[in-house]
Amino acid sequence: MNTLTRTTLALAAALTALTPTASAATPSTLEKGVLKIGMEGTYAPFTYRDAKGNLTGFDVDIARAVAAKMGLKAEFVLTEWSGILAGLQANKYDVIVNQVGITAEREKTIGFSRPYAYSSPQIIVKRAGSFNPKTLADLKGKRVGVGLGSNFEKSLRDAGGINVVTYPGAPEYLADLATGRLDAAYNDRLLVGYLIKSQNLPVRGAGVIGKPEAVGIAMKKSNTSLKAAVDRALLQIKADGTYAKISRQWFGQDVSKP
Repeated sequence: MNTLTRTTLALAAALTALTPTASAATPSTLEKGVLKIGMEGTYAPFTYRDAKGNLTGFDVDIARAVAAKMGLKAEFVLTEWSGILAGLQANKYDVIVNQVGITAEREKTIGFSRPYAYSSPQIIVKRAGSFNPKTLADLKGKRVGVGLGSNFEKSLRDAGGINVVTYPGAPEYLADLATGRLDAAYNDRLLVGYLIKSQNLPVRGAGVIGKPEAVGIAMKKSNTSLKAAVDRALLQIKADGTYAKISRQWFGQDVSKP
């Protein structure tokens, strides 16, 4: 049996296991027939506005594909990362599709879908500089920009000895890094590669830190019918090739695997 056949059978089995009950087939959402999706809208290439002002990005495409499989209209609600999880708990949206890392701490209060992407944290520095940190220890005593409330901020603070400077989003701290107000920044490896390729920012990737981390679609922990429906939709877009097409478009590779 070849690899493609095994993969197809595995997806078919998973889809069968997730055959929804009546409640899972009609998941509970804030507005009937609508999936309200929280995201930043400033985090290229995952969620941002293009030159025409249209919302686009990898996460936007994934969110639309998932909503379509669920038979729901995708409605996007934009908010800063620093308050995005609180907005979920305050019923501002049904789900968050914004590279939310699945962590044990978050799982105490928030529900997650099955992982839909994997990446690793990476240190970012000025392209022309001689500073070439390989580990978080190399950042001690340095001013390092990071998104407020992100996994990346927690990792920097846990490392100790780093002057952590928080920002509402990536554009702000990457701008400060480019102008020399920061020694480094810390974010997602996929983001770094995209920025270098598409926007010609004067930055470059340095050390890749740790093992690949899983990200998932976040939702209220109590909404089990929504989780079942989202998980099923994710399996469906992988089985029919939609996911692979989106992933290749944005990154030239399959980012659904560690």
